[in-house]
Amino acid sequence: MQENLTPLISIIVPIYNIMDCLPRCVDSICCQTYTNLEIILVDDGSTDGTGKLCDELALKDKRIQVIHKENGGSSSARNRGIELAKGAYLGFVDSDDYVAPEMYEILLRRIQESGMQIAQVARREIAESGEELPAVCFQADTDYEYPAADFLKELLMHRGDCSFCTKLIDRRLFEGRRFPIGVLNEDFNLCVHMLQETPGVASSPEQMYYVYYRSGSNTRKKSKEEFSRVYADCVDNADMAAELVKEQYPELQPVAMRFGLFQRLEYLLHIPISQMTKENNTYRTIVQYLRTHIGATLSNPYLTNKNKIYLLLFSLAPRLLRITHRKLKHI
Repeated sequence: MQENLTPLISIIVPIYNIMDCLPRCVDSICCQTYTNLEIILVDDGSTDGTGKLCDELALKDKRIQVIHKENGGSSSARNRGIELAKGAYLGFVDSDDYVAPEMYEILLRRIQESGMQIAQVARREIAESGEELPAVCFQADTDYEYPAADFLKELLMHRGDCSFCTKLIDRRLFEGRRFPIGVLNEDFNLCVHMLQETPGVASSPEQMYYVYYRSGSNTRKKSKEEFSRVYADCVDNADMAAELVKEQYPELQPVAMRFGLFQRLEYLLHIPISQMTKENNTYRTIVQYLRTHIGATLSNPYLTNKNKIYLLLFSLAPRLLRITHRKLKHI
C-alpha cells in the first residue's frame, strides 16, 4: 500500500480568555504551507467573549472547528480535542503563541523521512516587547534522530524540550493515553510515558514555534498555591521518571537520580518561605529525602559542585538557607 504523502493533520488549540492573542495564533495556523489541516479550537469556558471570537474566526476558514466546553483546564481542553480529531497526526498550539508558516510541512517531512512517529522543531522565546529571550532548550544544529533513551536523557538533563507544542505526533500514540488532569507539568508526564511506545524523536533545527510571554497570561501566570504545585508536581514527575528508568532504562539511573535531586532543589529554592513548615508534608518529605541521599548527592557525576553545595545546605537548614539567600539577593 502506498503511503499517503498528504495525510490530514489535526491542530488542537486550548483556549481560555485570550481575545488579544487568539487572532494571531489562529492566523499563523491557517497560513501554513501544508494545507491539509483540521484546526480544532477548544473554548474552555471563556468568560470574556473569546468563545464568540472563536466562532467568528471559524467563519473565515472552513478547516476550523470550534468546541465550547465547561472550564476544566488546558489538559481537559486538549483531551477533548484529541477525542474529536480526525487527523493521522496531531499537533498542539497554545493560544498565547504562534507558529511559522512552514512548521507543519517541516514536521511532516521529518516524520516521513525518518520513519519516526514524533518530530519536533526548535522554539523561540519572545517577550511582550518583541525582544527574543534566551533559549530554554538545547537544540541540535542539524536534523537529528534521537533514540527514545537518548531523548529521555536529554529531558532528564534539562536540555530537551518536552512540550507537545513543538511537535507533530502520530495519533496512534494517543490510543489509551491522554494528558493527565490536575497536573501542572502535563507535557513532561505524557511525553515520558509516550517514549516507551516509540523508537524515538526526529528533530529539526529550524525555530518554528514562538512562545510568547505576555503580562497577565492566562496560560503562564500562577497564584502562590499553583506556583508551589508546579514545583511539587515536578518532584512527583521526577519520581515517576525514576521508576520508569529503573524498569526500562537502567543505564540512565544516575541521570534520573540527578533529575530527582535537582527537582527537589528547585522546589526548595522557589516555594514561599511561609510554606517551609513541618505541617507541609511535601516540604518535610523532600527535606528528609535529601538527608537520606547525601551520599548519592556527593557521588553523582551529573550534578555541578554548586548543585551539591546547595543540596547539602538545604538538607541541614533549609529555612535558614532560604532566608539568608533572600537577604543576599537584595545586597
